[in-house]
Amino acid sequence: MIDAGDLRKGTTVEVDGVLYQVLDFQHIKIGRGSAQVRMKLKDIRAGHITERVVQAGTKFSRARVERQPAQYLYADGDLHHFMNTETYDQIALNTEQLGDALPYLSENATCQLLTHGSEAIGIELPAAVELKVAQTDPWVRGDTAQGGTKPARLETGMTVQVPLFINTGDRVKVDTRSGDYLGKA
Repeated sequence: MIDAGDLRKGTTVEVDGVLYQVLDFQHIKIGRGSAQVRMKLKDIRAGHITERVVQAGTKFSRARVERQPAQYLYADGDLHHFMNTETYDQIALNTEQLGDALPYLSENATCQLLTHGSEAIGIELPAAVELKVAQTDPWVRGDTAQGGTKPARLETGMTVQVPLFINTGDRVKVDTRSGDYLGKA
């Protein structure tokens, strides 16, 4: 059991037989009343997001989620195929199950496959990924009035602000939690 006050972003809990991932939480204390916790939860199987307000002492059962090393293979319409690197089993996840991780996935990228029982429920990305710059404007010497950054479109379609010296074709490291440029790879 996990107390409502101990919830953190990314924690997976089971409420009434439904698996939820905590997207956001906020402790609220108003005047004389008891403390409450406002949570934004994502239903892992259905994909929809719901908000709940519970008393601070409420307990939830922690869902047992196992992590297995996996490799992203390819996309086929709405399905994205992964391979477990230990057993070589192929698992398909839909776009809703991947959520915000999709812009960071390129072919052969490694990640952790999250499973609950025998059911694949999502993936967990490493803290940083390396992606190739697909398109960015050329740098003009002396063009530093804008703070020294420019937009760059990466191979996955995601746009990131990069320093002026980054060119098309370079590989860059991107933080998967914030989407920020970390350095040249």
